[in-house]
Amino acid sequence: MAAGGAEDPSLERHFRGHRDAITSVDFSLNKKQLASGSMDSCLKIWSMKPQMRAYCLVGHKDAVMCVQFSPSGHLVASGSRDKTVCLWVPSVKGESTVFKAHTATVRSVHFSSDGQSLVTASDDKTIKVWTVHRQKFLFSLSQHINWVRCARFSPDGRLIASASDDKTVKLWDKTSRECIHSFCEHGGFANHVEFHPSGTCIAAAGTDKTVKVWDVRMNRLLQHYQVHTAAVNSLSFHPSGNYLITASNDSTLKILDLLEGRLLYTLHGHQGPATCVAFSRTGDFFASGGSDEQPPEMDCGVHLKKTKSQDTGRNHERQEEDVHLADTLEHIIGQLDVLTQTVSILEQRLTLTENKLKEFLENQQKIIQNKEN
Repeated sequence: MAAGGAEDPSLERHFRGHRDAITSVDFSLNKKQLASGSMDSCLKIWSMKPQMRAYCLVGHKDAVMCVQFSPSGHLVASGSRDKTVCLWVPSVKGESTVFKAHTATVRSVHFSSDGQSLVTASDDKTIKVWTVHRQKFLFSLSQHINWVRCARFSPDGRLIASASDDKTVKLWDKTSRECIHSFCEHGGFANHVEFHPSGTCIAAAGTDKTVKVWDVRMNRLLQHYQVHTAAVNSLSFHPSGNYLITASNDSTLKILDLLEGRLLYTLHGHQGPATCVAFSRTGDFFASGGSDEQPPEMDCGVHLKKTKSQDTGRNHERQEEDVHLADTLEHIIGQLDVLTQTVSILEQRLTLTENKLKEFLENQQKIIQNKEN
C-alpha cells in the first residue's frame, strides 16, 4: 500500500502443514521467514523461498497460542496452553529456553521495540514482563479480573496495553507498574489490542463484532467500526499507520482506511473462522491463519499487495534504500544480540567461579579451624 495508491490485494501463497487451527502468525524483519503457531502444539518457521522447507519447532506440550519474532529476527517467542513461554532460535536445530511463571494458558507474547523485554498475557489473569537476554521474570501486572487475551508494548516501550475477557482494555505505565486507564466500552470480551505505529492510539478487537480505536493521550474513542458479522479475533496496523487489517469468525479479513474512516477491502478465502492476521514489517505483505475445515492440513495464506505501476522511480529507489538500511540495521542488531548473549554467558561463568572460590575459601577456613581445635 504505497502512497501512490494500491491495487487489490492478491493471494501470493498458501502454506500447508499444520494439523489443526492456526492461532498466530508473524513476519521476520527481512520478510525471509514467517512464523505460525497452531493448536497442533507445533510452531513452524516458513521460508518465503518456495524451494525451502519449513522448520517445525517442537517443545510445547499443548497448543501454541501465540508467536512473535524479536525485532532483529534472531529469536522467536511463543506462548502455550502448557503454561510456558519459549524463546527459540529460528533454525533447523530449534534451540529453546523455557520461561515458567504463569499458572494457566499463555495467550500472548510481545517483544519491546528494542528487543530487550518481553510481555506475556495469560488466563491466570496476569500480565508478566521479562528480560530477554538475562531470561529473568521481572514483574506482574494483575488488575484484570478475567483471562487476559493480549498484551502489547507501546513503540517507545513506556506503556503496555492489555485486552481481557473482563470486557476492558487497560493501559499500564511500565515504570510505575500502575494501571493508568481502563477503556470499558466493549459490549463483549476484548480479544486483541495493538498500538498504532505512532504510539498515540490503540485499536482493540472485540467479540461484539466491533473494532475501536482510542486516543491514549486523551483517553477518548476516535473511531468505531462495525464491519464484521461475528467476533473479531485479531488486527494489525500497516507500518504507515494509515490502514488496519482485521480477522474475524465470519471468515473474512477487512482492510480499513483509517484516514478516511471507512472499509477499504473485504477479503474472502478462509473456509472457517479467520483467527489471526499480521502485516509484514514493511507492509507489502500480510499473512492470515484460520481454523479452515480442511483436514489434515490447515491453511496459512500469505497475501501480497502490489503497488500501482504509476508509482514513480523515486519511490522505488527509496524502497531499495529502505531495504538496504533495514538489512544493515538487522545485521547490527544481530551482532548486538550475539554480544549480549556472550556477556550473559560470561556473567554466568563468573558467578560459577565466584561460587567455587567462595566454597574453597570456606573449606580452607574450616580446615584451619579444625587444626586450631
